[in-house]
Order: sequence, then C-alpha cells, then structure tokens
Amino acid sequence: MKLREIIKIDYLLLLPVIALLVFGVLYIFSSGITSSGIQVSDEYIKQIIWAVAGIAAAIVIAMVNYRKFYNISVYIYLVSLIPLLYTLVFGRIIYNAARWLRIGAFGIQMSEFVKISVIILLARYLADTDHNRKSFSRFFISCLIVIIPMGIVLLQPDLGTALVYIAILITMTFLAGVAMRYISFIIFTIALTGIFLVLPLWQAYILRKSIPFLAVITNPKIIVMVIFFLLLIAAIAVFGYVKYKKKYFYWIVYMALIVMLSIGTSYAARLVLKNYQLMRLIVFLDPNVDNRGAGWNIIQSVTAIGAGGLTGRGYLQGTQSHYRFLPEQSTDFIFSIYSEETGFLGGLMVFVLFLLICQRLINTMKITIDPFAKYICAGLVGMFGFHFIINVGMTMGIMPITGIPLLFMSYGGSAVLAAMFGIGIVLSIYIRRYNR
Repeated sequence: MKLREIIKIDYLLLLPVIALLVFGVLYIFSSGITSSGIQVSDEYIKQIIWAVAGIAAAIVIAMVNYRKFYNISVYIYLVSLIPLLYTLVFGRIIYNAARWLRIGAFGIQMSEFVKISVIILLARYLADTDHNRKSFSRFFISCLIVIIPMGIVLLQPDLGTALVYIAILITMTFLAGVAMRYISFIIFTIALTGIFLVLPLWQAYILRKSIPFLAVITNPKIIVMVIFFLLLIAAIAVFGYVKYKKKYFYWIVYMALIVMLSIGTSYAARLVLKNYQLMRLIVFLDPNVDNRGAGWNIIQSVTAIGAGGLTGRGYLQGTQSHYRFLPEQSTDFIFSIYSEETGFLGGLMVFVLFLLICQRLINTMKITIDPFAKYICAGLVGMFGFHFIINVGMTMGIMPITGIPLLFMSYGGSAVLAAMFGIGIVLSIYIRRYNR
C-alpha cells in the first residue's frame, strides 16, 4: 500500500460516508434503549464492527487498480449468482421471505452484494459497446444482465431490492447514450405496472366499491383475452410498418407492448407477492385503511419525524423508539429515530451528506477518461440515490414501504459492506482518474 496513493484518495467522498456511518451507530444505539433507560440490544456493537470493516475494505480496494475488476467482471457476476440462487432455495426465511444466507452465527443478504457485481459487468459491457450506442441489441443485453439477478430477488420475494436493480439499469443506460425510447419503455412499463398493481387494492380498501373496468387487470380470463387482442394489434402494426414504412405503426407496437407487459406483470406480481407486501403498496395513500397492521409503521414514523420539530428532542430523548412504537426501528426506520432526536436540521444534514456523496460520484464520473469507470460511477449514483429517496420517502409517508435500508445508517452488515465496496471502487477510480 503506497502512501502517495492514500494521499490521493477523495476525502470529500470518504468523510461524508464516515459521518453517516457514525450517525448510524449512534442512533442504532439509541434504538436499543427502552423507556426505562435499559439497553436491550447489542446491534450497535455489530454495526461498529461492520462500519470499521467497511472503511478498511474501501481503503484496501482503493489501493487496487479498478481495471482488475474489468478483467474478472464476468466471473464476479456468475459467482455472485450462485449464493443468490442458493439463498432462494435454502435461505433463512425472515418475514416470509428467503433473503438471508446463514453462515454460522451470521446472516448475509447476497442481493446487496450482487448489485455491485451487476454494476461492474454492465459497466464493462456498455464500455465495450460504446461504438454502437443506440442499437437495440445493446439495450437488450443490458436488460438481460440486470433481469437475471433481479428475477431471482423477486422470487424471494423482495420487491424493494429488485427495484434498485431497475434504478441502476436506467441510470447507466441513460449515461451510456442508449436510445431514449428504450429507456422510456422501461419507465412507462414499470409505472403502468405499479398503477395496475395498486388499482385493485385502491378499489377494495379505499373506494370500497367495484369498478367493472378493473376486471381487465384482475380477471385471468379477461387478461388472457386482452393480451391476445394486444398481440394481434401489434402483429398487424408490425406488418404495416414492414410494408408501408410508416412511423406510427412502430409507435402502435410500442404502446401495445407496454400495456400488454404491464397487465401481465402486475397480475404475476399479485400471485408472487405476499399479502403484507401488497398492503404496503396501498397504505402510503391512506395508512388508516390498516392502522393496526401495514399502516402502523407509517403512522408512527410520521409521528416521530413530526415530533422532532426544528431541533429535535435531543440525543437518547426520543419517545417513539424508546417506547417501542416503531417496528424495525434500527433498519428500515432509522431515519425516523434520527429525525425525532435531531429535528429538521439534523434531517437536513443527512440530505446534505447524501447529496455530497452523489456530487462526488458525479464529479469522478466527469473527470475520469475511462468509460468503464464512468459507468461504474453512474451505477452507484443510481443505487445510492434510489436507496436514499425511497427509504426517506417511506419514513415520511410519501413512498410505499419497501424494506430498502438507508445505506450507511441502517443496521445490517450486508448493506454496509456492499456500499463500502462500491465506495472503495470509486476511490480507486478517483486515484487513477487520468489513467488510460
């Protein structure tokens, strides 16, 4: 390890990461204290170990030439899929989902590490195909790289983590210059799938009356008929496009495929997802439809954040966490505890720290001359940004509860270590940013 390389590390990136890790340890400690002042959890000790190990790993990785990951990217990707598949079949089941691979006393969430392997392989592929930026084959293979692990994660089922892969794909392909119509196809399909997934729940729990039109997306027989009809329209439009070369035929196929995939995917999701996961998609619109179940988390989280006011109640003075009103308070809702004790100003500080991290990633992406490095930075911006927006959004009640952790702060070794591996790679890129 060379001293001159350590000096070259981007400390403007590393320091906010360390600050968030410290905040995480402090408020995981706070989450383990009861209203009687008794410490009932040792999670903060484990978090300290993971944070220190993560910082050390990031510095060690920074000393390694990131181009070595280019050479072994395919192997990293394939090898990472093996434990992910093993977890699906033999993994430890927590909250009705097989997400954890048990190794002795430790549980590893492999989907967190696979995000990094996906970013590395996709970055290599996009860099290798820069000469053919707009082609459909480039977009299609990029999707395959992401969809394989994403599909396994969905089967666990873990909807929140699966969506992170989509954010990574969109961010990287956008920077890579993939045609916007292909990226828009993904965005519109996901958005429409989400709408079709929520509408039946909205009808049942909020509207409380039947809408005949919604049978199109809920009745299996009608769904088959609609998909067949859309396929027929698409086939006719393909024929028209081939014969007459009119652009509007292309867009007819485009829209038909979006609607067809959205209806089919939303129905399949209702079959795969558990009831509690489906309820999470509707209670953020109105938590009171299940205020003792899925809506309880949002109600208590919003209460905690609101109770913090401008400057907060003070460290270790929060009531929502100490009276155990907040479930999963050291993981999914760590921001709620933090905001109750530090207030709006403390929450704003976390916003600034994440913004600074993303700014440093974008800065490294701009100044490096290696396309492979640029795409890695883009993928990490998508990953960190999506985690932050969704986690903080769900604690405020403006996003569905998906179980996505707040990186660097939420309790959990897998998320911390995977995020720090990503930071280490960016630090390595920054040190060698002018190398060809």
